[in-house]
Amino acid sequence: MSIYEKIGRRVKELRDKADMSQDALAKIMKLPRPAVSQIESGARKIATDELVTLSQIFHVTIDDLLNPGKEPEVRLPEGKEEKTVKQQMRISVPQKNLQKFKEVLLYILNKVGAKENIGETVIYKLLYFIDFDFYEKYEEQLVGATYIKNKYGPTPVEFVKIVEKMIKDGAIEKVKSEYFKLQQTKYLPRRKPDIAKLTSSEIEVIDDVLNRLSDMNASQISAYSHGDVPWVTTNDGDAIEYESVFYRTPPYSVRAYAEDNG
Repeated sequence: MSIYEKIGRRVKELRDKADMSQDALAKIMKLPRPAVSQIESGARKIATDELVTLSQIFHVTIDDLLNPGKEPEVRLPEGKEEKTVKQQMRISVPQKNLQKFKEVLLYILNKVGAKENIGETVIYKLLYFIDFDFYEKYEEQLVGATYIKNKYGPTPVEFVKIVEKMIKDGAIEKVKSEYFKLQQTKYLPRRKPDIAKLTSSEIEVIDDVLNRLSDMNASQISAYSHGDVPWVTTNDGDAIEYESVFYRTPPYSVRAYAEDNG
C-alpha cells in the first residue's frame, strides 16, 4: 500500500468518525468533491498545505495522518480491566471511570452545552481542566481520562468511544452546527446528570472551571491550554502525566501551596 493510500484511508476514517460527507469536507478544504474522493482512494497526491488543513479539521497531528494506526485503542468495561498507556496505546476504561465520565459530561452539557461556543473542542479542554484541577487540589482523580498532547491542546482519547455509547443509550444527542462559518460538532443532553454520583468537591471544581472558561471559543481555550505546564512539558502525541500539575504556575495553579521557609 502506498503512502497516499494510507493517508487516504486515514482521512476517510476520520471523516466517517466525524459524520462528515465528502461534499462537506470538500467545501471546508475549498476543493471539488472528486478531489476528496481521489485523496481517500490514494489516487491523488496530497499537498503539504492540505495535510495541515486536514490536521486542523480533524484535530489530529500531521504525524497521525502520515503514520495511521497509532491512535489509541479504547475498550469500555466488559469485566475487570485496567488502563495502560504505551507507545501503541490500549486504554481500558474501568466501570467507575466510565460512569463518572458520563455524569460529568452530562453535568457540563446541562450547564453550558447550549452556548453557541460550546463545541467538541471546547468540551475537550473543559474536561481536561476539570480533571487536572481536581488532581492538583485533592491528589485524586475525578474522571481520570487519558489526555494526549496535540497541536490544539489536550484531547481525551476515551471521549469518542464513550460518547458513541451515550448516543446509542439515548443520554445525549450529536448535532452539527456552524459557529462563525466554521463547522461545529455539538452535544445536547437528553437527561439530567445523576448528581448523587458526584461529590460536593467534584461539583465545586467543575463549576469553577465552567465559570472561568466556558465563555471561551475553541481557539481561545486551545491557546490557553498551551500555557499549562502539563501540556508544555509533554511531547507531541504522548499522554499528559497527571503528576505534572504540581509544577503549575499562575494563573493555572488552583492549589494554595505552603511556602518553604527554609
